[in-house]
Amino acid sequence: MVKAVVLGAAGGIGQPLSLLLKNSPLVDELALYDVVNAPGVAADLSHISTKAKVTGFLPADDGLEKTLTGADIVVIPAGIPRKPGMTRDDLFKINAGIVHDLVEGVAKFCPKAFVLVISNPVNSTVPIAAEVLKRHNVFDPKKLFGVTSLDVVRASTFVATVAGKADPSQITVPVVGGHSGETIVPLLSQATPAFSPKNDEERDALIKRIQFGGDEVVQAKQGTGSATLSMAYAGFKFAEALLKAAAGEKGIVEPTFVYLPGVEGGAEVQKAVGGLDFFAVPVELGPEGAAKATNPIGSISEHEKKLLEACISGLKGNIQKGVEFKKEASKL
Repeated sequence: MVKAVVLGAAGGIGQPLSLLLKNSPLVDELALYDVVNAPGVAADLSHISTKAKVTGFLPADDGLEKTLTGADIVVIPAGIPRKPGMTRDDLFKINAGIVHDLVEGVAKFCPKAFVLVISNPVNSTVPIAAEVLKRHNVFDPKKLFGVTSLDVVRASTFVATVAGKADPSQITVPVVGGHSGETIVPLLSQATPAFSPKNDEERDALIKRIQFGGDEVVQAKQGTGSATLSMAYAGFKFAEALLKAAAGEKGIVEPTFVYLPGVEGGAEVQKAVGGLDFFAVPVELGPEGAAKATNPIGSISEHEKKLLEACISGLKGNIQKGVEFKKEASKL
């Protein structure tokens, strides 16, 4: 029996993500939580003829505890969306507090669950989650993931467009680093099947589109939202892969933002990225979560090395910001 939880289930990402989880044969029970409308979303989804039993809770009457108790996997898309002109960093003060409080609940009520953080800025909210779990002495680096799958989904889609390929799902482009702007490093040199841009201009335009694809959606929605549907798809894609691996399926590798010192193979990656504690790389998944981090950085191109330098510089500050937030919150 697998119990999946969505925290922030009534939001723009939470609703389609919950729909996808409800449709998954891997989920037996789906518990939804939000500050508004979660029972309504649950009631709506409960009419769908798939096996998952759906419940919805609000903060009142110990709703968070009821939602999380017995959870095997917790997906956190909670927070405010980006608006035109906002960077992921602008979201920090609000979303950091939301993630902090929700992960406090995870630490208390389902400390052994897999925790998937979608809430932006992921580069900072994942370190916050790690610090909260450490404070409660329940931190398992193999079970905490920053969801960066959307960057890989976008890379596959955009490369397919440029290369004239009909099916983006048949293209794999490793994307490493973080989950915002210049911290997103698509390794076009390692695309499968092999792909070579026609010239530097095409390469640079493609990389910029992958790095700032979120801005494209924010602008297209004219202030009414951000990347919700594509993020829900990418979040579910990762959650489904993790559930399959937990059930014993072998050979599953997905990109994710993890705590390198606590994952096999992470030390090698850490040396290659200036000692950063958190970094997104392709990770082999297993029954316990993150089984092994792979290091694709040794064979990157000269241009990608420059992108990596900018990524490391940006990530260092993002990670420290998350750690410092938790220290300040602990003083309150």
